[in-house]
Amino acid sequence: MFDRYEAGERAVLVHIHFSSEDNREDLQELEMLVSSAGVESVAVVTGRRSTPHPKYYVGEGKAEEIAQTVHQYQANVVIFNHALSPAQERNLERLCECRVLDRTTLILDIFAQRARTHEGKLQVELAQLSHLSTRLVRGWTHLERQKGGIGLRGPGETQLETDRRLLRARIKSILARLDKVSKQREQGRRARQRADLPTVSLVGYTNAGKSTLFNAITQSGVYAADQLFATLDPTLRRFEIEDVGTTILADTVGFIRHLPHDLVAAFKATLQETRDAQLLLHVIDCSDERMADNIEQVQLVLEEIEADDIAQLLVMNKIDQCEGIEPHIDFDEQGLPLRVWMSAQQGLGLTLLQEAISQRLAGTMVEEHIQLPPTAGRLRSQLYQLDAITQENLDEQGNWLIDIRVPQVEWQRLCKHHHELLSNFVNSVDKD
Repeated sequence: MFDRYEAGERAVLVHIHFSSEDNREDLQELEMLVSSAGVESVAVVTGRRSTPHPKYYVGEGKAEEIAQTVHQYQANVVIFNHALSPAQERNLERLCECRVLDRTTLILDIFAQRARTHEGKLQVELAQLSHLSTRLVRGWTHLERQKGGIGLRGPGETQLETDRRLLRARIKSILARLDKVSKQREQGRRARQRADLPTVSLVGYTNAGKSTLFNAITQSGVYAADQLFATLDPTLRRFEIEDVGTTILADTVGFIRHLPHDLVAAFKATLQETRDAQLLLHVIDCSDERMADNIEQVQLVLEEIEADDIAQLLVMNKIDQCEGIEPHIDFDEQGLPLRVWMSAQQGLGLTLLQEAISQRLAGTMVEEHIQLPPTAGRLRSQLYQLDAITQENLDEQGNWLIDIRVPQVEWQRLCKHHHELLSNFVNSVDKD
């Protein structure tokens, strides 16, 4: 049903330069996408236009050039670095006598290859079906024929109408299954909220090094590769942060300029992990000459998923590929970490990153002088485990007189689980 690639396919790439920023794409990024899809690029056709042509997207002369290039290199697919309308795809396919795909279809296919979990596969299929629903008419005349045969003669639906009906039914079924998965994810989020476990989510442009950083922080074996969209399915792991305690780290799908809207809608449940995070680690490839533009594109996607108001810590990754940059932290006017310069691949600056996360998550420390009865041994043990006790004495009645210094997150957690013992301190003012 879908435009799926096979090993050994030969592609002609088409990239048009536009003066308008809205239509501007990057040729190098297209080549990386094609490589990630496992397709061989045999030729690149470029050109300039002020606006797309309604029939071929490119001018008629350029369309003829593309067709000639296809025949010259015996290519079996043409890939545009732009979004084509269904009519433009059909017209180009007739002219080139091979499949013509646009940037959105290419990204969808890469996602289909990368999906591993049940939820990921459902999300990709939903995005593909939503995209395909406008492209059922591909110029094949058999789709317009009505069904024939005994019992099927006379007024009836065409093959095209049947396909559309089946498509709607499949989309409805996938949405119902994704809704069930979404509820299961919501249960997990509520459980983490009840345990007061803060969540840190990795975001950033695709191939910025998020999965490599995720593995370095959590000592996990998540798949990481130097290719676009190496990570598709979200992964969550626990890790310990000084002055904060147990924290959840979420590795999410990378963003890309002009991310297809069908994908954003399909991955709504996955991106919820980003929206519910207390801190976003915005991973940036500081060796990429398009760094500023990539940062802007990530911010646009964060706005689209309504996560742009969450606190961010910029992680300037891959300093090993830059000259003269040592691991360090940049602070803002309030003295909070703003940027961490490091290399996840080489393990440079990991300690600095953990310090920065600790400072951003811990916020103010709580200092209290509390009195615990002899029966509160469990709470006293927890305070020792948190390394929160700075001084301890016994009074004449055998009560513990304890000075504590603990992160605000841990203090709120203790007050919730030991409300009776700490009720006098629940509304206390932070001292540090």
